[in-house]
Amino acid sequence: MHGSFPRLDIGPLSEYREDHIMIARFSDYVHEHQSLVFPHRHSFYHLVLFTEGAGRHTIDFHHFQASPYQVYFMIPGQVHTWDFNDQMEGYVVNFSDSFFKSFLLQPEYLDSFSFLDQDSSNNVLMLAEGIRGQICGLFEELLSQNARATAWRDDMVRVLLIQIFLIIEQSDSVDRKKNAEKGKNATVRNFIRLIDKNYDRLRLPGQYAEMLNVTPNHLNALCKEHVGMQAGELIRNRIVLEAKRLLINLDLTVSEIAYKLNFNDNSYFTKFFRKETGMTPEDFRKSPAL
Repeated sequence: MHGSFPRLDIGPLSEYREDHIMIARFSDYVHEHQSLVFPHRHSFYHLVLFTEGAGRHTIDFHHFQASPYQVYFMIPGQVHTWDFNDQMEGYVVNFSDSFFKSFLLQPEYLDSFSFLDQDSSNNVLMLAEGIRGQICGLFEELLSQNARATAWRDDMVRVLLIQIFLIIEQSDSVDRKKNAEKGKNATVRNFIRLIDKNYDRLRLPGQYAEMLNVTPNHLNALCKEHVGMQAGELIRNRIVLEAKRLLINLDLTVSEIAYKLNFNDNSYFTKFFRKETGMTPEDFRKSPAL
């Protein structure tokens, strides 16, 4: 499915054609890849800290005004585009899903950070004043370490990135309430992770409850308590998100999108989409979604 939408891999974006990590000054990155204004998805984690300039960027149909000391995080699969008014400066880091997994005992450790989230409204933060100098210093050290051809280079980069994540997570940059909600229940986190992997073929809360070894009623109660919506709504929201991502790809017909999302026919997909969003797929495609 993901191959039908423009998807970027780290290798072609990296000076050294590396597939696991890329670190650069943002102005150099934009100059080298000026074509990255079209909507696209990444196969990797994407982290940007702005220090100068202004403009707009969009992650999964949430629009943000870029400004100095804003930092945004993207996880693999999210759709992104940008439009900058001025010369932008800052730092950009791309790293693969596997970059930390061989380093950390907990494979899902990154999921514990509130800003590495499927909900793109949580992906963009304004750095608290008290940590701006410290965070910029760590990004400078990332650039320095990345330029060294040493056996310990990647481990130093990993340590610096984790330090950046921890400082931001513990700072006033993060909404404490959202952070507490995200880390509160492992079953809900695992449910959301399973939805992301299976939304195109598993549509019923009971199917996920069985995978999680809980009853459907218990799963539903946990979702209402910790994220404020029913389990079925979380599943439907993920299907709608992917439908919107595919609809901005004008090379695909609505019928093709319905097929990719495993709807029996185009009319059923249209009915589902209109019920969830208030508009038809065709109307959404015509709207200024990005």
